[in-house]
Amino acid sequence: MSYDSPFDIPTSMHTKAILVHVYNKRQKEPLTRTIEASIEEALGLAEAIDLDVCYHQAIPIQKKNPATLIGSGNVENLCQIVTAEDVKLAVFDTTLTPIQQRNLETGLKCKVIDRTGLILEIFGRRARTAEGRLQVDLALLKHLRSRLVRAWTHLERQRGGFGFTGGPGESQIELDRRMIDGKIMKLEKDLDQVKRTRSLHRKQRIRSDVPMVALVGYTNAGKSTLFNRLTNSDVFAKDLLFATLDPTIRPIKLPNGRTVLLSDTVGFISNLPTQLVAAFRATLEEVCEASVILHVSDVAHDDHEAQKKDVFHVLDQLEVDYDVEFVKPALIDVCNKIDLLPEDMKNAIVNRSDRSNQFVALSAHTGEGIDSLLLSIQEALHEDVALYQLNLPIENGALLAWCYRRGVVSKREDTDCGTTVTLSLNPAQYDYVSQAVAVGSIAKIS
Repeated sequence: MSYDSPFDIPTSMHTKAILVHVYNKRQKEPLTRTIEASIEEALGLAEAIDLDVCYHQAIPIQKKNPATLIGSGNVENLCQIVTAEDVKLAVFDTTLTPIQQRNLETGLKCKVIDRTGLILEIFGRRARTAEGRLQVDLALLKHLRSRLVRAWTHLERQRGGFGFTGGPGESQIELDRRMIDGKIMKLEKDLDQVKRTRSLHRKQRIRSDVPMVALVGYTNAGKSTLFNRLTNSDVFAKDLLFATLDPTIRPIKLPNGRTVLLSDTVGFISNLPTQLVAAFRATLEEVCEASVILHVSDVAHDDHEAQKKDVFHVLDQLEVDYDVEFVKPALIDVCNKIDLLPEDMKNAIVNRSDRSNQFVALSAHTGEGIDSLLLSIQEALHEDVALYQLNLPIENGALLAWCYRRGVVSKREDTDCGTTVTLSLNPAQYDYVSQAVAVGSIAKIS
């Protein structure tokens, strides 16, 4: 089934477009990334929805023009390119006000979208689950609500008011805005139900004592490839911005046999629209409730450090209370794609990884470093774990099965009278086991 763009963007393959990156040349603070890198990222976003960008330009401005952002002279120059190349769409790698968007469309004589609209378009095409569609639709409606800027006076309804001199009644734009408000309220209620359902699932996991490990990171950092490597899954992974949108959860086993759940989430990006952060909060709450957060970064990317700052900015927006000292949720810095580094840089990062459990260097593509990552996750989850010896009679096979399901058994000895096992238990697990066995059957190993 074809996707109908809410922004009236032609959905045929390779729609001709131009890309305009706008920056303030008088900006006092240094740019976190180069202009070339920003344009490259914007081109990647355009490629993600099959746009054929035939021209791109970085336009410096001293101050924002309220009418067109870039001034009438730049608009005229771009209009000549749009006409000569028969361009159907102009993408501005910045945020446009509704008035600026309308004036640019008039001046360029083609469809115009800004960075927020471009990202929403990508999300609209990638969302597959019902929950993903809800979140995209909510963010989209909130974005479009302020952009009902067309002239609807010719569609005014019957005259209203009192007496014989009543003014015009409800205009079409007011009617549309009221309809959008109604849809937004319905979507928010539906997402509240999703939030409650996820909360119930989390409570069940807590009762089952299955920890959650969440993957976060910049888009295209290799999270889905790492997810597939750890879980032997086939989640869609491609060298493409926002290749993954819908969240996925799969179980994985640590070296000690313990089972944990791994969650793959949507990738972050610089200048992520605030309405998207709000709309996807229900999904990203898995990150807030995780026992361990794996921050996956593309160490081979030139803007590695700037991307890292953008990820932590979004985590701060979500009010995630992460901690690098393994106070839950623990944060492990995962430097991916070391196979793309020069040998000397790779050796330096691997040596650093060998000295720290909070820093892991790996390649999700080749599998190098995966064992170190699993050990680091295991270490992060072992903060409150102690070693116990448990003596079980033959008839208590149910509790023995429970121990194996939790992956806490490290040693077992069978005798004619029963089974003796060595267990790694956290306080909650110890309370459960001690209440299910006779007094004196479980003892801590010093």
